[in-house]
Amino acid sequence: MSIAVTILGSSSAKPTADRHPSAQAVNVNEQYYLVDAGEGVQQRLIRAGINPLKLRGVFISHLHGDHVYGLLPLLSTLGLYGKRTPLPIYAPRPFGEILEAHLRYFDTALPYEPQWHEVDTTANRIIFENDSLEVWSLPLRHRVPTSGYLFREKEPALNVSKYAIERYGLSIAQIVAAKRGEAITTADGEVVENSRITYRPYRPVSYAYCSDTNYSARLASMVEGVDLLYHEATYAADERRTARDRGHSTTVDAANVALKAGAGRLIIGHFSTRYKDLEPLLQQSREVFAATDLAIEGQTFTVTGQRHDKI
Repeated sequence: MSIAVTILGSSSAKPTADRHPSAQAVNVNEQYYLVDAGEGVQQRLIRAGINPLKLRGVFISHLHGDHVYGLLPLLSTLGLYGKRTPLPIYAPRPFGEILEAHLRYFDTALPYEPQWHEVDTTANRIIFENDSLEVWSLPLRHRVPTSGYLFREKEPALNVSKYAIERYGLSIAQIVAAKRGEAITTADGEVVENSRITYRPYRPVSYAYCSDTNYSARLASMVEGVDLLYHEATYAADERRTARDRGHSTTVDAANVALKAGAGRLIIGHFSTRYKDLEPLLQQSREVFAATDLAIEGQTFTVTGQRHDKI
């Protein structure tokens, strides 16, 4: 019913006094996932009031240090906290080699298992799924193999309205059939279409994380209709050539992806340290896509599906 994204880091490769390397905590109906893990991420989680033991999984976009240097210390700390259940980690290759070396030399006896799942950075497919959520990989255009991630709630099961139950005198068997999407036949032979007696209790919502990447129209199509979009905007609009050469995007690039995708809201981040004042970057994006916000560390962005409670 809701997705909440807490910004833990919003800087590019070099941290600043008030901005840290990339990291976000994504809360999907009180299930937490870490997306990227820049240096210092465990301290950022604690300062945000998020217990690292609540993490259900980790998603790493690519193997540049500003997106992954904080993960290995976090794995050690989780062991000190007494974690016992496995921790799935989704990352491009050769992360498995990095993890193996770390476990061999530093964490030889963790009380839990870090489980690496290789992400194919060329494929747009489901890589994680549970009863209420699916996560899709999003091929990005960077200097090394890179994947974004689309978190999408699954459509909730149908509910049968109380009014319909009373009006048509529905039996338990008919209610179960209606929840499966079937029409029902009343005692007097009337066929009642499923849409007249059922409803979805809420609208599922979605969040896409897209960093680092050049502008991509294909990416916009893969996140079409997303409720909340995070897209890197490392450079100002007048640095388009630098962004292209370094595998990054500008403020206007990010806004154009949001516009083309029909996103509900855009967050821009991964700012170059050359920018002390971020307000001009925000205004550049807003000129193209008005519903844009800055990735301010410690801030949480929430999207909620509208609840439909029929009597």
